[in-house]
Amino acid sequence: MSNTSKDTVRLTQMVTSAGCAAKIFPHILSDALKGVKWETNENVLVGFDGKDDAGVYKVSDDLALIHTTDFFTPVVDDPYTYGQIAATNALSDVYAMGGTPINALNILAFPQKEDISIIKDILSGGADKVKEANCVIIGGHSVDVSNILYGLAVTGTIHPQNIKGNDCAKQGDALILTKGLGTGVLNNMVKFSELSENIYSGLIASMTRLNKNASEQMVRLNANACTDITGFGFAGHSMQLAKASGVNLVVDANKLPVLEGAINAVENNFLTRGDKSNREYTKNFYIAKGLVNKTIEHLIFDPQTSGGLLISINEKNAEELVREIRNNGDERAEIVGYADVINDYEKGAIILEY
Repeated sequence: MSNTSKDTVRLTQMVTSAGCAAKIFPHILSDALKGVKWETNENVLVGFDGKDDAGVYKVSDDLALIHTTDFFTPVVDDPYTYGQIAATNALSDVYAMGGTPINALNILAFPQKEDISIIKDILSGGADKVKEANCVIIGGHSVDVSNILYGLAVTGTIHPQNIKGNDCAKQGDALILTKGLGTGVLNNMVKFSELSENIYSGLIASMTRLNKNASEQMVRLNANACTDITGFGFAGHSMQLAKASGVNLVVDANKLPVLEGAINAVENNFLTRGDKSNREYTKNFYIAKGLVNKTIEHLIFDPQTSGGLLISINEKNAEELVREIRNNGDERAEIVGYADVINDYEKGAIILEY
């Protein structure tokens, strides 16, 4: 638990934007990266091309290393809980590839003029969550700047033939989302208003729950592709998977799992800046069919912090996978659609049916 008092520190008031909603807008980032020549070689199994969750480097015929880094500003006021959330989020990239995290490095930015006991609490939260993942922290780096940032650089292992990238979704696959949407708008309520104890507890439980079990079960049942849903929202990460795989994703908007309180947060206009930027990012590949539910649509574009996995798996194994994921903690896991190739739409399009 945190050694600092909730009455004396509010981390969310010490930063200008919170969590994955603080990411550079995806369309701006894409423009910035154009023309950069990234070196590669035959051992790079996953690099920049598919905008995947992590990079993968082959060491031998039966071993590859997964490398990822993720860090962000506070989404909650309690330092220990913030550390847990940030670590969970960083570890998720390895799980999304189907890998096993083995070690991590701390990444910390903190204004050292502030109470440095906060640092200890943040790092303790991260350390405990990394331990839960059977992973170890072996070092890190810190800088003195005005905005607080914390996260991890994580290394994982995987067999080169077992990578669950975002480029292998197959026509006819079922799509499974393992966690509820709405962390962005709910975190905005934490920052600018307040949540009931019940809704807050549900939010924290979701953001601090490792994607470990969902990943292990999808590997066991031989899923084809996977990505985790974070800052670019359900729409953005779905689009990336669809583009990389050369398919369309058809999603039943009414089956998307939603965190308790998220509907109310949208209706009270606690939208993040990511709502607009994620719409811009996906505008040429997002198709809405039917009578659009604007509230649900906001949640589709809502940037997620430590969100769930979007898994593409052969339809015959989908119900078993959902059952196993639910039985081990992710009670909101749901089959939300399917992958297809529809001649009327460009490959990479996501079709939301209302």
